[in-house]
Amino acid sequence: SGSFPSLFPPGLHGIYGECRRLYPDQPNPLQVTAILKYWLGGPDPLDYVSMYRNLGNPALNVPEHWHYVSFGLSDLYGDNRVHEFTGTDGPSGFGFELTFRLKRETGESAPPTWPAELMQGLARYVFQSENTFCSGDHVSWHSPLDNSESRIQHMLLTEDPQMQPVQTPFGVVTFLQIVGVCTEELHAAQQWNGQGILELLRTVPVAGGPWLITDMRRGETIFEIDPHLQERVDKGIETDGSNLSGVSAKCAWDDLSRPPEDDEDSRSICIGTQPRRLSGKDTEQIRETLRRGLEINSKPVLPPINAQRQNGLNHDRAPSRKDSLESESSAAIIPHELIRTRQLESVHLKFNQESGALIPLCLRGRLLHGRHFTYKSITGDTAITFVSTGVEGAFATEEHPYAAHGPWLQILLTEEFVERMLEDLEDLNSPEEFKLPKEYSWPEKKLKVSILPDAVFDNPLH
Repeated sequence: SGSFPSLFPPGLHGIYGECRRLYPDQPNPLQVTAILKYWLGGPDPLDYVSMYRNLGNPALNVPEHWHYVSFGLSDLYGDNRVHEFTGTDGPSGFGFELTFRLKRETGESAPPTWPAELMQGLARYVFQSENTFCSGDHVSWHSPLDNSESRIQHMLLTEDPQMQPVQTPFGVVTFLQIVGVCTEELHAAQQWNGQGILELLRTVPVAGGPWLITDMRRGETIFEIDPHLQERVDKGIETDGSNLSGVSAKCAWDDLSRPPEDDEDSRSICIGTQPRRLSGKDTEQIRETLRRGLEINSKPVLPPINAQRQNGLNHDRAPSRKDSLESESSAAIIPHELIRTRQLESVHLKFNQESGALIPLCLRGRLLHGRHFTYKSITGDTAITFVSTGVEGAFATEEHPYAAHGPWLQILLTEEFVERMLEDLEDLNSPEEFKLPKEYSWPEKKLKVSILPDAVFDNPLH
């Protein structure tokens, strides 16, 4: 029939085929539809979300669950109404659709529809930022996925265990499954990497099991269920290094190589002084880059931005021995020609206890693996980036290990010095014995680190 193609856009057809392969007995699943289509100005980028009943696999310890599949992140139509048509060979649209597996509650006869709303929210983020997702990515959502009281408040992404990539006339579509996780699991994924945590979740039936099925009623993290798993994470960080390349924190730095009464001093925020203003444009650029990328303490609606995604300072993609600051646009935060790099003789770093506790992770999980780590001040424009010798695009060098661009300080640490600092900072790992303020000093390196009470940072002008 002549009307067939318009009813059944070819891109949609390809994904339906894969659904029919898995669910031959459910040709007409319940579907949530975007009322006003995105290409007509509606708020919801996904045309449809289909919901299937999956009987699981008792032999493999896979419980019965609802399986949700999105339609619209890939190119369904091929006529440029939403996605640019780029041919058959590459990805279709963004190259993926989202799926989600939700444990079926006893007595539930129909799938809850809130996951469709969650998927629309994620899709909106992808469309607005043009950041695609990859398996192993994590999403900080900071609120229960179903708006209940659940501990499941964040997401990891993984390949769907059943759905195979589909070739459509408009390119290839893969299926990325959302996995709901607790805050502690998200943090572990941030500090180590997403794939490592997904592996652990697969081994704990109640936390996802082999198919990573989300149970919104799960009350315990995998670390509470099996305390040994924390050791696995710590070992993983030591072996592989950490994927976390920056956090928002309470921190500040002073240039000790200049007399503090020097008014022309362009030091960054020093407790008790007003930070020297950058021009509005620079400030906006710094803020924007850091706001997009660093978000441990703020409440973003969305995930950290990855290295290859052009913006933000957050997670590395493929960690290579030769790390580059250019790969995440931190090097572009401040245009080089606008601000002279200042070499500093001697610096004093200040952290609150929470960010101080991350210093060992920064040294062991990042610098010893040839990577970099940035602390971005929550209260001002200040940023402190630690770099190791191998990092490209850094303005700190072995000859001048302390260098600043306006309020952004870089500190280059050699491997020997990192090992020594790790020994000297040993007690940062046992917060219970900790009395603030606390000071560490390496006089011959002209470096001082203080761990100070939060209040010092909350009012920079006091």
